Amino acid sequence: MTSRRAPWTAASLLIIITALISHSLTCPPAEYLIDDKCCTMCPPGNRVKTHCRAHIRTSCVSCSEDTYMDKPTGRRQCHRCADCAGPGLKVRSSCTETSDTVCEPMEGFDCTDFKGKSCATTQKHRSCKPGQYIQEKGTADTECSDCSDGTFSDGTLTSCQPHRQCEAENLQLIKAGTPSDDAQCGETTNVALTVGVSIPVVFLCGGLLAGAFILYKRTHHPGQNQSEEDHP
Repeated sequence: MTSRRAPWTAASLLIIITALISHSLTCPPAEYLIDDKCCTMCPPGNRVKTHCRAHIRTSCVSCSEDTYMDKPTGRRQCHRCADCAGPGLKVRSSCTETSDTVCEPMEGFDCTDFKGKSCATTQKHRSCKPGQYIQEKGTADTECSDCSDGTFSDGTLTSCQPHRQCEAENLQLIKAGTPSDDAQCGETTNVALTVGVSIPVVFLCGGLLAGAFILYKRTHHPGQNQSEEDHP
């Protein structure tokens, strides 16, 4: 009984040892294990087309459009690029063969979940009312404060802005500023200067017209002018 069971026991031990050796096989950092063989990895921006075989190296191919591989790999497929399609997201840098798309929050949104350097999800922060400024940005807890006298904000600014000083710009105040709107200025109209210039112009035009009329009479009715001189 003992002699019959010994060969089976030795065979079992051989199988176990072989399995342990195969599972404990490790490859150098630039290679990957496949079918008990170490194959050379494909460089970033590429994927494996065919695994290595005896005396044949790994075959690689570039990542297709909208996919990337950011490190050496033994994978048959590249990673799918992120599309920044979530609400409040926009593209900061586009996807390449060796790097994924980097997303960032739009204006008025805060990032609530980062994946590496890229923003994955956002939340819209509360806006302030016209006449207020954003004292501290946040999501649901944005702090707003009222503008002081002489300043204004439409509710999207982080500080109130001073009203325009029309006199300092040699302009006329058209509409006074409010906490939510800036002052409106226009060109200054000087009434005294306008009248002072207009009166001499009127007299000059009148004199020119009178002179032209007298010249016309003398040129086209000379006899009448002589008769008037003979008969006072």
